[in-house]
Amino acid sequence: MKKRIFDLLLAIFGLIIFGWVVVVGWFVASLSTKSNGFFIQERIGRHAKPFRLIKLKTMLVDKSGNRSSIAVTSLGSITRVGRCLRRFKIDELPQLFNVLIGDMSFVGPRPDVSGYADFLNGHDRLILELRPGITGPASIKYKNEEEILMGQEDPVDYNNNVIWPDKVAINLKYYHERTLKGDIKLILETIFH
Repeated sequence: MKKRIFDLLLAIFGLIIFGWVVVVGWFVASLSTKSNGFFIQERIGRHAKPFRLIKLKTMLVDKSGNRSSIAVTSLGSITRVGRCLRRFKIDELPQLFNVLIGDMSFVGPRPDVSGYADFLNGHDRLILELRPGITGPASIKYKNEEEILMGQEDPVDYNNNVIWPDKVAINLKYYHERTLKGDIKLILETIFH
């Protein structure tokens, strides 16, 4: 309950301070992608329930519908504006709305697309008891995930067999050791590193 109140207050504060940045970001993302500047995608949330994650759009629209969920395979589609939005994490700000309505938390496992969360079995499914987060210990460890994957011969295989299992282990550790004080430290680490 404390965590939800903390999330709610911080989301309201964040939207008051950064709401104008979201509006400007949406406008420039709309111009650069020639489409709605919001990227809305179904992700798997708490208790394995799908929800609609909101970000600012940083890539050109893929009309084929065959884009991989591994971002590194689509880096050529990122716009110049999108690179700037990603660099300063501005593309993540609309997730404050997801936190506000209770789909997400500030800290927790990153919400996966269907096809990853579905593979969680046994004890690993404890992760799904948590609200997904904007940041978390796995997000911090893999903040340069795209760069890591770009250096691999087979990025999808490396993600599936190295990064994904490590993230599951990190998120399980977070599940068992989480505290509000720890969450605040993770938020500060995300902002200042």
